[in-house]
Amino acid sequence: MKNRQIKLSTERLYMREFTNHDAQMLLDMHQDPAITKYTGDPIPWDNLDMVIKILNETIIPQYKKGIGRWAVHLKSTDEFIGWCGLKNIEEETDLGYRYLQKYWGNGYALEAAKAVLAFGVQQQIPHIIGRAAIENKASVKILAQIGLVFDTYYTDEESLQESVKYIYKA
Repeated sequence: MKNRQIKLSTERLYMREFTNHDAQMLLDMHQDPAITKYTGDPIPWDNLDMVIKILNETIIPQYKKGIGRWAVHLKSTDEFIGWCGLKNIEEETDLGYRYLQKYWGNGYALEAAKAVLAFGVQQQIPHIIGRAAIENKASVKILAQIGLVFDTYYTDEESLQESVKYIYKA
């Protein structure tokens, strides 16, 4: 691990705050249609200036609240594999994640999401939720596996996909 401020750590992973220096790797990640298929992002992440704007207006400001979407790295190689974290959305705190395809199926999303939920509970963050498109069976499964409970079905306003919302109940 390089000299990076680690926010959370698990057996195989560490999570840290994003900086503007991460814009290119985020742009590269979000160019993969398999990754963005279920995200509901209103517009594609299609240029570096846009990603820097997202970092500075959406992601980095959350860090002042003690939460955020954090870069996830493998401890063994220091490789960036995706992101996971918490984000305030109105009165709720959303637990979300995205990973590079080559790291799918290794349990990393589950491992990181468990750690992020435990962090949120420890910080006494109210109203932790998770959302996923119904067709994104892997994400729906992870939300249940980390201990969130099904709450409702809804249609995502951005993607128009049928989705589910899970909530944390203490």
